[in-house]
Amino acid sequence: MGIIRFLLTILHIIIIVLLFGTIMNAYIPPSVFGMLNLLSLGFPILIIINVLLLIFWIISWKKRAVVFLVLSLCFIIPTRRWINFTPDKKEKTNLKLISLNGKFGYFGDGKIYDFLNKQNADVVFFQEYDNKKPLDGFQYFENSRPIVKIQSRFPIIESGEVKTDVSTGMCLYADIKTNGKIIRFVNVYMEPFFLDKKMVKPTDDMDRNEEKAKKLIHKLVPTFKKHQTQIDQIKDFIDKSPYPVIVAGDFNAVPNSYEYYKISEDLEDTFLKVGKGSGTSFHDFKFPMKIDHIFSSKSIKPISYRVYRSVDISDHFPVLAEFLIE
Repeated sequence: MGIIRFLLTILHIIIIVLLFGTIMNAYIPPSVFGMLNLLSLGFPILIIINVLLLIFWIISWKKRAVVFLVLSLCFIIPTRRWINFTPDKKEKTNLKLISLNGKFGYFGDGKIYDFLNKQNADVVFFQEYDNKKPLDGFQYFENSRPIVKIQSRFPIIESGEVKTDVSTGMCLYADIKTNGKIIRFVNVYMEPFFLDKKMVKPTDDMDRNEEKAKKLIHKLVPTFKKHQTQIDQIKDFIDKSPYPVIVAGDFNAVPNSYEYYKISEDLEDTFLKVGKGSGTSFHDFKFPMKIDHIFSSKSIKPISYRVYRSVDISDHFPVLAEFLIE
Protein backbone atom coordinates (compact mmCIF):
# COMPACT_ATOMS: atom_id res chain seq x y z
CA MET A 1 0.00 0.00 0.00
CA GLY A 2 2.93 2.28 0.71
CA ILE A 3 4.22 2.13 -2.86
CA ILE A 4 0.72 2.87 -4.19
CA ARG A 5 0.44 5.96 -1.97
CA PHE A 6 3.90 7.07 -3.11
CA LEU A 7 2.94 6.74 -6.79
CA LEU A 8 -0.35 8.55 -6.18
CA THR A 9 1.53 11.34 -4.43
CA ILE A 10 3.82 11.74 -7.45
CA LEU A 11 0.78 11.71 -9.74
CA HIS A 12 -0.97 14.33 -7.63
CA ILE A 13 2.08 16.60 -7.69
CA ILE A 14 2.18 16.31 -11.49
CA ILE A 15 -1.53 17.17 -11.72
CA ILE A 16 -1.05 20.22 -9.48
CA VAL A 17 1.89 21.39 -11.61
CA LEU A 18 -0.17 21.00 -14.80
CA LEU A 19 -3.06 22.93 -13.26
CA PHE A 20 -0.73 25.76 -12.34
CA GLY A 21 0.47 25.60 -15.94
CA THR A 22 -3.03 26.61 -17.09
CA ILE A 23 -2.84 29.69 -14.86
CA MET A 24 0.47 30.61 -16.47
CA ASN A 25 -1.40 31.20 -19.72
CA ALA A 26 -2.18 34.62 -18.26
CA TYR A 27 1.53 35.49 -18.46
CA ILE A 28 3.06 33.33 -21.20
CA PRO A 29 1.68 33.84 -24.74
CA PRO A 30 1.48 31.01 -27.31
CA SER A 31 4.30 32.58 -29.33
CA VAL A 32 6.60 31.83 -26.39
CA PHE A 33 5.24 28.43 -25.35
CA GLY A 34 2.15 27.29 -27.23
CA MET A 35 1.86 23.97 -25.41
CA LEU A 36 0.51 25.72 -22.30
CA ASN A 37 -2.75 26.43 -24.11
CA LEU A 38 -3.17 22.69 -24.63
CA LEU A 39 -3.34 22.36 -20.84
CA SER A 40 -6.29 24.74 -20.75
CA LEU A 41 -8.20 22.31 -23.02
CA GLY A 42 -7.57 19.52 -20.53
CA PHE A 43 -8.46 21.56 -17.43
CA PRO A 44 -11.77 19.72 -16.71
CA ILE A 45 -10.01 16.34 -16.66
CA LEU A 46 -7.12 17.64 -14.59
CA ILE A 47 -9.39 19.22 -11.97
CA ILE A 48 -11.52 16.05 -11.71
CA ILE A 49 -8.41 13.93 -11.11
CA ASN A 50 -7.23 16.48 -8.55
CA VAL A 51 -10.55 16.30 -6.66
CA LEU A 52 -10.59 12.49 -6.69
CA LEU A 53 -7.04 12.31 -5.34
CA LEU A 54 -7.86 14.93 -2.73
CA ILE A 55 -10.84 12.86 -1.54
CA PHE A 56 -8.58 9.81 -1.35
CA TRP A 57 -6.06 11.63 0.89
CA ILE A 58 -8.80 12.93 3.15
CA ILE A 59 -10.36 9.47 3.53
CA SER A 60 -6.90 8.00 4.14
CA TRP A 61 -6.42 10.62 6.88
CA LYS A 62 -3.02 11.64 5.58
CA LYS A 63 -1.35 14.95 6.46
CA ARG A 64 -0.54 15.54 2.78
CA ALA A 65 -4.29 16.10 2.30
CA VAL A 66 -3.86 19.50 3.98
CA VAL A 67 -1.06 20.48 1.59
CA PHE A 68 -3.00 19.43 -1.51
CA LEU A 69 -6.16 21.08 -0.17
CA VAL A 70 -4.37 24.42 0.31
CA LEU A 71 -2.89 24.19 -3.19
CA SER A 72 -6.29 23.31 -4.64
CA LEU A 73 -7.77 26.54 -3.29
CA CYS A 74 -5.84 28.31 -6.06
CA PHE A 75 -8.11 26.62 -8.61
CA ILE A 76 -11.50 27.72 -7.25
CA ILE A 77 -11.87 30.67 -9.64
CA PRO A 78 -10.41 28.77 -12.65
CA THR A 79 -12.95 26.00 -11.97
CA ARG A 80 -15.83 28.46 -11.63
CA ARG A 81 -15.09 29.67 -15.13
CA TRP A 82 -16.27 26.22 -16.32
CA ILE A 83 -18.98 25.36 -13.80
CA ASN A 84 -20.50 27.96 -11.52
CA PHE A 85 -23.30 28.55 -9.04
CA THR A 86 -24.51 32.04 -8.15
CA PRO A 87 -27.72 33.20 -6.45
CA ASP A 88 -30.50 34.71 -8.53
CA LYS A 89 -30.54 38.49 -8.82
CA LYS A 90 -33.84 40.28 -8.37
CA GLU A 91 -33.13 43.39 -10.44
CA LYS A 92 -35.12 43.94 -13.61
CA THR A 93 -33.11 43.79 -16.81
CA ASN A 94 -33.29 46.13 -19.79
CA LEU A 95 -30.91 44.44 -22.22
CA LYS A 96 -30.92 40.84 -23.46
CA LEU A 97 -28.13 39.50 -25.66
CA ILE A 98 -27.93 36.14 -27.44
CA SER A 99 -24.81 34.80 -29.13
CA LEU A 100 -24.96 31.79 -31.44
CA ASN A 101 -22.61 29.98 -33.79
CA GLY A 102 -25.13 28.69 -36.34
CA LYS A 103 -22.89 26.19 -38.17
CA PHE A 104 -24.09 27.79 -41.44
CA GLY A 105 -27.63 26.51 -40.87
CA TYR A 106 -26.57 22.85 -41.03
CA PHE A 107 -29.28 21.92 -38.49
CA GLY A 108 -31.91 23.93 -40.38
CA ASP A 109 -32.50 27.65 -40.81
CA GLY A 110 -36.09 27.27 -39.65
CA LYS A 111 -35.02 25.91 -36.27
CA ILE A 112 -32.68 28.85 -35.70
CA TYR A 113 -35.28 31.47 -36.65
CA ASP A 114 -38.04 29.79 -34.63
CA PHE A 115 -35.89 29.64 -31.50
CA LEU A 116 -34.51 33.17 -31.71
CA ASN A 117 -37.86 34.79 -32.56
CA LYS A 118 -39.30 33.36 -29.33
CA GLN A 119 -36.54 34.76 -27.09
CA ASN A 120 -37.44 38.45 -27.32
CA ALA A 121 -33.77 39.42 -27.32
CA ASP A 122 -32.56 42.97 -27.95
CA VAL A 123 -29.27 42.16 -29.65
CA VAL A 124 -28.25 38.92 -31.40
CA PHE A 125 -24.73 37.94 -32.39
CA PHE A 126 -24.24 35.36 -35.14
CA GLN A 127 -21.09 33.49 -36.09
CA GLU A 128 -20.91 31.05 -39.00
CA TYR A 129 -24.40 31.94 -40.14
CA ASP A 130 -25.40 33.61 -43.39
CA ASN A 131 -28.93 34.63 -42.44
CA LYS A 132 -30.64 36.47 -45.27
CA LYS A 133 -33.36 38.26 -43.31
CA PRO A 134 -33.68 40.04 -39.97
CA LEU A 135 -35.38 38.44 -36.99
CA ASP A 136 -38.93 39.51 -36.14
CA GLY A 137 -38.97 43.12 -34.94
CA PHE A 138 -35.28 43.74 -35.65
CA GLN A 139 -34.81 46.89 -37.72
CA TYR A 140 -31.02 47.09 -37.56
CA PHE A 141 -28.83 44.53 -39.26
CA GLU A 142 -25.06 44.67 -39.72
CA ASN A 143 -22.96 41.95 -41.29
CA SER A 144 -19.42 41.17 -42.28
CA ARG A 145 -19.49 38.57 -45.04
CA PRO A 146 -21.31 35.35 -44.16
CA ILE A 147 -19.23 34.80 -41.03
CA VAL A 148 -20.22 37.41 -38.43
CA LYS A 149 -23.46 39.39 -38.03
CA ILE A 150 -25.15 41.64 -35.49
CA GLN A 151 -28.90 42.25 -35.31
CA SER A 152 -30.42 44.86 -32.98
CA ARG A 153 -33.80 46.23 -31.96
CA PHE A 154 -32.08 49.45 -30.94
CA PRO A 155 -30.53 52.00 -33.31
CA ILE A 156 -27.02 51.23 -34.55
CA ILE A 157 -25.09 54.48 -34.55
CA GLU A 158 -21.92 53.16 -36.15
CA SER A 159 -20.50 49.78 -37.09
CA GLY A 160 -17.59 48.18 -38.85
CA GLU A 161 -15.10 45.36 -38.97
CA VAL A 162 -12.26 45.14 -36.46
CA LYS A 163 -9.25 44.58 -38.68
CA THR A 164 -6.82 41.84 -37.69
CA ASP A 165 -3.99 40.01 -39.42
CA VAL A 166 -5.89 36.70 -39.33
CA SER A 167 -7.49 35.48 -42.55
CA THR A 168 -10.40 33.33 -41.36
CA GLY A 169 -11.34 34.72 -37.95
CA MET A 170 -13.55 37.81 -38.00
CA CYS A 171 -14.65 40.54 -35.60
CA LEU A 172 -17.49 43.02 -36.04
CA TYR A 173 -18.50 45.93 -33.81
CA ALA A 174 -21.62 48.06 -33.55
CA ASP A 175 -22.23 51.12 -31.40
CA ILE A 176 -25.84 50.72 -30.27
CA LYS A 177 -27.94 53.23 -28.39
CA THR A 178 -29.83 51.28 -25.77
CA ASN A 179 -31.86 52.77 -22.92
CA GLY A 180 -30.42 56.20 -23.63
CA LYS A 181 -26.81 55.03 -23.49
CA ILE A 182 -24.41 54.06 -26.27
CA ILE A 183 -22.79 50.64 -25.82
CA ARG A 184 -20.12 49.24 -28.11
CA PHE A 185 -20.99 45.64 -28.95
CA VAL A 186 -18.13 43.49 -30.24
CA ASN A 187 -18.89 40.17 -31.93
CA VAL A 188 -15.82 37.92 -31.93
CA TYR A 189 -15.21 34.89 -34.12
CA MET A 190 -11.72 33.56 -33.52
CA GLU A 191 -9.72 31.61 -36.08
CA PRO A 192 -11.23 28.08 -36.20
CA PHE A 193 -9.19 24.90 -35.79
CA PHE A 194 -10.84 23.06 -38.70
CA LEU A 195 -11.11 19.84 -36.70
CA ASP A 196 -13.58 17.01 -37.15
CA LYS A 197 -14.61 14.13 -34.91
CA LYS A 198 -12.36 11.62 -36.68
CA MET A 199 -9.29 13.65 -35.75
CA VAL A 200 -10.02 13.56 -32.00
CA LYS A 201 -11.75 10.21 -31.60
CA PRO A 202 -9.38 7.52 -30.21
CA THR A 203 -9.10 4.09 -31.82
CA ASP A 204 -7.92 0.64 -30.69
CA ASP A 205 -4.67 1.13 -32.60
CA MET A 206 -2.15 2.88 -30.30
CA ASP A 207 0.17 3.75 -33.19
CA ARG A 208 -2.75 5.37 -34.97
CA ASN A 209 -3.65 7.29 -31.82
CA GLU A 210 -0.08 8.55 -31.51
CA GLU A 211 -0.14 9.70 -35.11
CA LYS A 212 -3.47 11.47 -34.50
CA ALA A 213 -2.09 13.19 -31.41
CA LYS A 214 0.91 14.54 -33.33
CA LYS A 215 -1.29 15.85 -36.15
CA LEU A 216 -3.61 17.43 -33.58
CA ILE A 217 -0.76 19.28 -31.88
CA HIS A 218 0.54 20.46 -35.27
CA LYS A 219 -2.90 21.94 -35.93
CA LEU A 220 -3.58 23.40 -32.50
CA VAL A 221 -0.34 25.17 -31.64
CA PRO A 222 -0.09 27.24 -34.88
CA THR A 223 -3.75 28.22 -34.44
CA PHE A 224 -3.04 29.32 -30.86
CA LYS A 225 -0.38 31.65 -32.26
CA LYS A 226 -2.86 33.08 -34.76
CA HIS A 227 -5.27 33.56 -31.87
CA GLN A 228 -2.63 35.53 -30.02
CA THR A 229 -2.28 37.94 -32.94
CA GLN A 230 -6.02 38.26 -33.38
CA ILE A 231 -6.96 38.66 -29.71
CA ASP A 232 -4.17 41.19 -29.08
CA GLN A 233 -5.49 43.38 -31.91
CA ILE A 234 -9.11 43.00 -30.78
CA LYS A 235 -8.12 43.86 -27.21
CA ASP A 236 -6.31 46.98 -28.43
CA PHE A 237 -9.49 48.02 -30.27
CA ILE A 238 -11.60 47.44 -27.14
CA ASP A 239 -9.22 49.44 -24.96
CA LYS A 240 -9.68 52.45 -27.25
CA SER A 241 -13.48 52.33 -27.13
CA PRO A 242 -15.12 55.62 -26.11
CA TYR A 243 -18.10 53.66 -24.77
CA PRO A 244 -18.70 50.79 -22.36
CA VAL A 245 -18.40 47.47 -24.18
CA ILE A 246 -20.07 44.08 -24.35
CA VAL A 247 -17.86 41.49 -26.02
CA ALA A 248 -19.21 38.08 -26.99
CA GLY A 249 -18.98 35.35 -29.57
CA ASP A 250 -17.23 32.14 -30.51
CA PHE A 251 -13.69 32.52 -29.19
CA ASN A 252 -12.60 28.98 -30.07
CA ALA A 253 -10.77 29.22 -26.75
CA VAL A 254 -11.65 27.76 -23.37
CA PRO A 255 -11.39 29.42 -19.95
CA ASN A 256 -7.87 29.69 -18.51
CA SER A 257 -6.40 29.96 -22.00
CA TYR A 258 -4.26 32.88 -23.18
CA GLU A 259 -7.15 34.19 -25.28
CA TYR A 260 -9.49 34.13 -22.29
CA TYR A 261 -7.08 35.88 -19.95
CA LYS A 262 -6.23 38.52 -22.55
CA ILE A 263 -9.80 39.47 -23.45
CA SER A 264 -10.96 39.47 -19.82
CA GLU A 265 -8.41 42.09 -18.74
CA ASP A 266 -10.49 45.01 -17.39
CA LEU A 267 -13.68 43.20 -18.39
CA GLU A 268 -15.98 40.93 -16.39
CA ASP A 269 -16.83 37.39 -17.41
CA THR A 270 -20.63 37.33 -17.28
CA PHE A 271 -20.70 33.58 -16.61
CA LEU A 272 -18.31 33.96 -13.68
CA LYS A 273 -20.44 36.77 -12.22
CA VAL A 274 -23.96 35.35 -12.64
CA GLY A 275 -23.72 31.93 -14.35
CA LYS A 276 -25.19 28.69 -13.05
CA GLY A 277 -24.25 25.10 -13.78
CA SER A 278 -22.03 24.11 -16.66
CA GLY A 279 -20.95 26.74 -19.16
CA THR A 280 -20.16 24.17 -21.85
CA SER A 281 -21.34 25.57 -25.18
CA PHE A 282 -19.76 23.36 -27.88
CA HIS A 283 -21.12 19.81 -27.74
CA ASP A 284 -20.11 18.14 -30.99
CA PHE A 285 -17.06 16.31 -29.56
CA LYS A 286 -18.85 15.00 -26.43
CA PHE A 287 -16.15 16.65 -24.33
CA PRO A 288 -16.68 19.74 -22.12
CA MET A 289 -15.78 22.71 -24.34
CA LYS A 290 -16.73 26.17 -23.14
CA ILE A 291 -15.66 28.31 -26.08
CA ASP A 292 -18.55 30.79 -26.35
CA HIS A 293 -18.15 33.67 -23.90
CA ILE A 294 -19.75 36.97 -22.95
CA PHE A 295 -17.77 39.79 -21.29
CA SER A 296 -18.76 43.32 -20.34
CA SER A 297 -17.36 46.54 -18.94
CA LYS A 298 -17.59 46.87 -15.16
CA SER A 299 -20.06 49.75 -15.52
CA ILE A 300 -22.59 47.32 -17.05
CA LYS A 301 -24.35 45.13 -14.50
CA PRO A 302 -24.88 41.47 -15.49
CA ILE A 303 -28.05 39.94 -14.07
CA SER A 304 -28.23 36.46 -15.60
CA TYR A 305 -26.40 34.07 -17.91
CA ARG A 306 -27.85 30.98 -19.52
CA VAL A 307 -26.71 28.23 -21.88
CA TYR A 308 -29.63 26.72 -23.80
CA ARG A 309 -28.47 23.13 -23.47
CA SER A 310 -31.78 21.59 -24.59
CA VAL A 311 -31.79 23.40 -27.95
CA ASP A 312 -30.59 21.35 -30.94
CA ILE A 313 -30.08 24.01 -33.61
CA SER A 314 -26.29 23.88 -34.03
CA ASP A 315 -23.15 22.18 -32.75
CA HIS A 316 -22.99 25.15 -30.35
CA PHE A 317 -25.57 25.86 -27.68
CA PRO A 318 -26.95 29.42 -27.78
CA VAL A 319 -25.78 31.55 -24.86
CA LEU A 320 -27.86 34.36 -23.40
CA ALA A 321 -27.00 37.15 -20.97
CA GLU A 322 -29.23 39.81 -19.47
CA PHE A 323 -27.92 43.12 -18.21
CA LEU A 324 -29.03 46.25 -16.41
CA ILE A 325 -27.97 49.41 -18.20
CA GLU A 326 -28.19 52.18 -15.60
